[in-house]
Amino acid sequence: MMPPLATLRAFEAAARHLSFKRAAAELAVTPTAISHQVRLLEETLGLHLFDRLPRQVVLTPAGQELFPVLRDGFAGFAAAIDRLRGQRAQRGLTVSVLPSFAAKWLLPRLARFQALHPDIHLRLHTTTAPVDLKPGITDAAIRYGAGPYPGLQVETLFADRFAPVCSPRLNVRVVEDLRRCALLHAEWLRPDDMTPTWVRWCKIAGIEGINTHAGLSFTDDTHAIQAALAGQGVAISSLVMAADELASGLLVQPFGPVMKGYSHHLLHTGTGPNQAEVVTFAAWLYREAAANPIAD
Repeated sequence: MMPPLATLRAFEAAARHLSFKRAAAELAVTPTAISHQVRLLEETLGLHLFDRLPRQVVLTPAGQELFPVLRDGFAGFAAAIDRLRGQRAQRGLTVSVLPSFAAKWLLPRLARFQALHPDIHLRLHTTTAPVDLKPGITDAAIRYGAGPYPGLQVETLFADRFAPVCSPRLNVRVVEDLRRCALLHAEWLRPDDMTPTWVRWCKIAGIEGINTHAGLSFTDDTHAIQAALAGQGVAISSLVMAADELASGLLVQPFGPVMKGYSHHLLHTGTGPNQAEVVTFAAWLYREAAANPIAD
């Protein structure tokens, strides 16, 4: 028997934001209502889905397993309904975005885009799956990687960098301190020689004798950042994704080296009924990237 849809929707929003308060704002209910629906789902499943910390919530292993299934499912429902309705805003723009990039870089900046371009109805489709860009359905995509992207226009936004990050509460100051800390890992769908792993970092740093496979692993890199915020260990994190936490002092980068990564790109076909909106969105992305450069 399936759990009530309202409980699944509340959990998906809370897991995506890692906040009952922000989930409540998105769904136009109270945080108490979100908490009630999540607890009802946990009781139905007989599983804990969140660890409730003093000022935040963190997904449990069961929650981490359930979240991407629901996230992609609700995104798929929304896309199918949009197609069936056949209705588009007067100036519409649909952009496919990786969930981590959307949560940690794009969403905090979108209010500025909406203020500048209130006539453009922007719809974000968050997914890690490959996307078929079809003008009028999905107009553009933001992806991380080396490419190539044959047949597409590629607007390179910025290159990423990766380094160890952790809560200042851990008092990690030198590399030797890693031996007493758990290592936090983000799992990548298609790892290669540029994947930011602890194995690669230790090799670049010339560090030996550390068990680079021990610790906690997450299927979503934003959850590795959340675990680092909770003081659960040290993560190899994107400096793009952790920029706000580093700027506020909630996270620190205790030492280097910093590893180079691939770049984030805006991809589109260069044609279609919403091409003018794609160009406007690309220009805004360039300005935002230039205003928040990532140091080498």
